[in-house]
Amino acid sequence: MSLPRFATQGSLFGSLTSVAPDLFSDADRYKLFAQKLWPVLAAARPKLEACYTEGNGRTALEPVLMLGVVIFQFLERVPDRQAADLVKYHLGWKLALNLELGAQGFHPTSLVTFRQRLLEHQQGRLAFDAVLGALQEKGLVPKRGTQRLDSTHVLGLVARLSKLESVRETMRLALEEAAESVPEPERPEFWAQLWERYVESKLDYKTAETVLKEKQRQAGADVWQLLRWLEPLPIEIREGKQVALLRRVFGEYYTITESQEVTPVKEHPAGAVQNPHDPEAQWSAKGHGTARKDWVGYKVQVAENVGPAVAKGEPPRNFITSLVTQSAIESDTAGMPASLAAQAAMGAGSAGRVIRGRRLCLCQRPAGSQGGRPGIVGTRARERRQSRRLPNGSIRGRRGSPIRDLPGRPGEHAV
Repeated sequence: MSLPRFATQGSLFGSLTSVAPDLFSDADRYKLFAQKLWPVLAAARPKLEACYTEGNGRTALEPVLMLGVVIFQFLERVPDRQAADLVKYHLGWKLALNLELGAQGFHPTSLVTFRQRLLEHQQGRLAFDAVLGALQEKGLVPKRGTQRLDSTHVLGLVARLSKLESVRETMRLALEEAAESVPEPERPEFWAQLWERYVESKLDYKTAETVLKEKQRQAGADVWQLLRWLEPLPIEIREGKQVALLRRVFGEYYTITESQEVTPVKEHPAGAVQNPHDPEAQWSAKGHGTARKDWVGYKVQVAENVGPAVAKGEPPRNFITSLVTQSAIESDTAGMPASLAAQAAMGAGSAGRVIRGRRLCLCQRPAGSQGGRPGIVGTRARERRQSRRLPNGSIRGRRGSPIRDLPGRPGEHAV
């Protein structure tokens, strides 16, 4: 799709700043967005242009406008349909997005297409990197300073399936994929039975538990039969995407005994497929007792700079500096080097010290320091600030719990 002509300034008689310049105060967030962030997004247009083909097809919607709408969707937590309406009717959005008063909206599916275009061209971080770079230029995010690092979970956009449902759905996808490449005369005798059992039939949730267990055992035998039949076929068939996934699921859900009997495993390995529509979405749990949460999806390491102290009632001057997606079962310990590597790739410099949530994380000693091994710090930063040193050299926090001391400054370590 080709791009429209881009104008960085609104028209003299159609823009909101010309018609009603005093409608929004200088502290209004929509006016601040128009003055501070819109020029940043406009400067990123050359990178957006690479996602389009000039002179090919009809004219696309302005990508800078769509990028701004995506940001406002996140800020105001609105879905695509409501965002399209706000572009048309909301004066604040028109001001922030440099639109004229008579500007019409667009179809909500245009946002879906735009986000997909960003992902296909590896530009999903474009808005984040552009805004973070502007904050660094203004000195609001120092190149080297204290950062706080913590993880949160992200739910996968898939349904939670039982073991039997996961195997049956994977089998269905593999059969449908193989049916596109294998002509009907070349299919085995058992093909019709498997097709009726896994493609045309649905699992009855009212089935007794003993019957479900037998179905799970039968599903394993059927998968094994299909995989053995596919083995001598051309590589483009036996190594198809869904067939390869079926082979992986079989290895994670079943085992073959010495008598060549297929039996379900008692415990799945870490990282087993939970839903074939997103094989990388994994099950994990975090916390203990009533605070324990389990999910199927991913883990995200979020780093933010620790800004200066502000007066009571004032918003903190902290900004997110990196977002790194990990597998759900990956350790938080690996999150810090991954976050630092992501910041280095963006030219953000290195952190002076890193705090893991309220706890100081595992930090590697700088080269040339004494000991030459990782420093293990397991105390809360708040307790470090209110701690005192005992005669025996250990540190006791406010709550009276002894804290292991380390060489150098207590409670922090340069990265």
